Amino acid sequence: MERLVFGSAGLVGALRLPSGTGPWPGVVLTGPFTGVKEQVVGLYAERLTAEGFATLAFDHRGFGESGGRRGHEDTQGKLEDLRDAVNVLTARPDVTEIAVVGICLGGGYAVRAAASDPRIKAVAGIAGAYNSPAHIVEAMGVASYRSALAGFLDRYDEFLPAVAPDGGEAAMGGDEPYAYYGTSRSASPYWDGQVTRGSLHSLMTFDALSAADLLGTTPLLVVHGRTDAYCSPDLARALHARSPGPKEIHWLDTREHIDLYDVEPHVTTAIDAASAFLRRVLERPAA
Repeated sequence: MERLVFGSAGLVGALRLPSGTGPWPGVVLTGPFTGVKEQVVGLYAERLTAEGFATLAFDHRGFGESGGRRGHEDTQGKLEDLRDAVNVLTARPDVTEIAVVGICLGGGYAVRAAASDPRIKAVAGIAGAYNSPAHIVEAMGVASYRSALAGFLDRYDEFLPAVAPDGGEAAMGGDEPYAYYGTSRSASPYWDGQVTRGSLHSLMTFDALSAADLLGTTPLLVVHGRTDAYCSPDLARALHARSPGPKEIHWLDTREHIDLYDVEPHVTTAIDAASAFLRRVLERPAA
């Protein structure tokens, strides 16, 4: 594994190359809200590298070891980060075609990035958050939606905990996020555990779902749990339906959203599906 510093925001990443001699297809990984490279994306990067892919997992701006405004979800900045990560792999002579794999919130960013960057030859979302302001408005009403946005803007720069026990106020409320981020399951010296309230404004205004319409012939893989209280299966289904190109969808019998972070056999099932898909649509990894 090679430590890299790259991009306009001073991003810190981990480049992993398979054993043997390339060239190999490349995979850029992007992960959950507040997540850092030692957590979910690191696990998926290790597993995909073992399957024959060159992988780049990194800390988005504002999180982990990377530069940028601390603890702030910068929607456009994160898309720039993904372009910078694709630049890194594109410049390597031992990397061929490039895909982006996103887990949780990263699923939405992966689709949005692929929609605007034709260098990305395939995209996969695993337990993806395919955010849709229109869907939120449909669920809560436009008046409540706009009131929530106003509240986040009023306290934009204030921090709140990323997770909290026993129903405490947090950016990711509830027992399930705490079961991952509040325990040793997510151990990383670079995870801060707090985010700005403005980050929630970013999440509620980020439109990933409509990017499906713009993918063209870019192949899409959706891997999603049938039970997921945090990233809507209905939006995963809608994303798949709206994508105009080659596409696959795999439903897993998970009990929780975070099962696809680190719980077996779900992670292995997701890796197997992603590896098989990427082998079919990218240049085949070296044997």
